[in-house]
Amino acid sequence: MNPTPRLRTALNAESASTRLQAALAAGTHPDPALLPELLARCAVEPDFYVRDMLTWALTRLPREDTVPALLAELASGTTQARSQALHTLSKIGDPATWSAITPALLRDPDDEVARSAWRAAAVLVPEDERPALAAELAGQLARGDRDVRRSLSRALAALGEIVEPVLTRAKASPDPDVRAHALVTEQLLRDPDAAFDIDAAKRIAALDGAPC
Repeated sequence: MNPTPRLRTALNAESASTRLQAALAAGTHPDPALLPELLARCAVEPDFYVRDMLTWALTRLPREDTVPALLAELASGTTQARSQALHTLSKIGDPATWSAITPALLRDPDDEVARSAWRAAAVLVPEDERPALAAELAGQLARGDRDVRRSLSRALAALGEIVEPVLTRAKASPDPDVRAHALVTEQLLRDPDAAFDIDAAKRIAALDGAPC
């Protein structure tokens, strides 16, 4: 018996638990015929754990089928579709998909899309593109709330020592929020396990910018 029709129904069930089990089954027994349904569900799925399982199920399908479909999703008008496609591409880790991580995605007005783009870029970036990516990401220091800033800092820190020059410049910014974000990012670069204490960094930045 072909389980695909049953899985299609279960992926759209009202119960998150049922959808989670369906996504698990789709990954355990990969069937390329389910690719459109998995992508469609990614775009609308409200539950984090189900989305994570959907991503895993997509990574289990043949790359030659999945990657082109994910790249097409990056042009979607649905923000969650773009975000989940970026997240899945980062998990697949195909270097050939780097060129799809455009400045427009890195600067996407939707914070969740931008965060996914930052993470994907940090994973996929070729060595010779790392300085340019560091500069691009540093240009968004002080964007968003604490969670958004932490995501940006982690993406920058993942690039390694190449980010030190852009952080040095950012620490001299006239904007105290940019200085603070650069300071806390520098801490993460030196110690990936350090707490993301943006408030302490803001106090230091304010003192650094105070007139003598």
